[in-house]
Amino acid sequence: MSTKTIDPSQITTPELHGWLLGAIGPRPIAFASTMDEEGHVNLSPFSFFNVFSANPPILIFSPARRVRGNTTKHTLDNALTTGQVVINVVSYAMVQQMSLASCEYAQGINEFTKAGFTEVASEVVAPPRVKESPVSFECEVTDVQPLGTEGGAGNLIFCEVKRLHIDTSVIDDNGKIDPKKIDLVARMGGNWYARAQGEALFEIPKPLASLGMGIDQLPPTIKNSKVLTGNELAQLAGVDALPQPNPHNLPKEVKAILASGTQVEERLHQLAKGYLAKNNIAQAWQILLACN
Repeated sequence: MSTKTIDPSQITTPELHGWLLGAIGPRPIAFASTMDEEGHVNLSPFSFFNVFSANPPILIFSPARRVRGNTTKHTLDNALTTGQVVINVVSYAMVQQMSLASCEYAQGINEFTKAGFTEVASEVVAPPRVKESPVSFECEVTDVQPLGTEGGAGNLIFCEVKRLHIDTSVIDDNGKIDPKKIDLVARMGGNWYARAQGEALFEIPKPLASLGMGIDQLPPTIKNSKVLTGNELAQLAGVDALPQPNPHNLPKEVKAILASGTQVEERLHQLAKGYLAKNNIAQAWQILLACN
């Protein structure tokens, strides 16, 4: 595998911006509504965004200075002058409207109106929230940290959440937000987006209850497998100790492979690979132990 190495100081800011955004993603979107001192509403999306603390609840997003002209965005100006913002998340059902709202409309033009969104009055801050968004956060700005003075420099806006508004239609039977129902989208590089739906969603059990034994503790025939990937080895190594063989709990295919005597190890590893894809780690282990 060849590697392309880049010195950021040797390329233009737009070029570097493209490499950064192409490599770092998918990025969640802060659809930020703000107000200026005259009460004009602004609505704009930012993908330099995430949650950074639960106590206190802090979200941070970063409106970068424009490369062309080195000017600041209305959202940053409003956050500095009023100290309030509502961050709305973006679902697939509203992504085209969100994109339209990203147009560089003049100061005083309401993107809610331009993009066809519905304003809903907030409870503790002045900017309205987006009715179409499945979750909105009313926030007070606690700090703004500029990262530079030239075009392309970010400005970290620290937002302390004062109210959460969650559409009950995205809450599951356990009282949690269902990732399938909320149907979020995220930014990739260029014009590309990612949709958190379908095969893009998968679960990995968190190894909190036990300490995974680690890939270094796998039997050599498994650790050096020509069939299993690093991800699959990590699934196997997430158990706290090497499982004990249970010859009475093997699929029929295992006995047939063992009896054939042909490419036994490779075929058993392929079979185990299929069970790992279904996250059936216990059965995958029994198959792999059958050839040791």
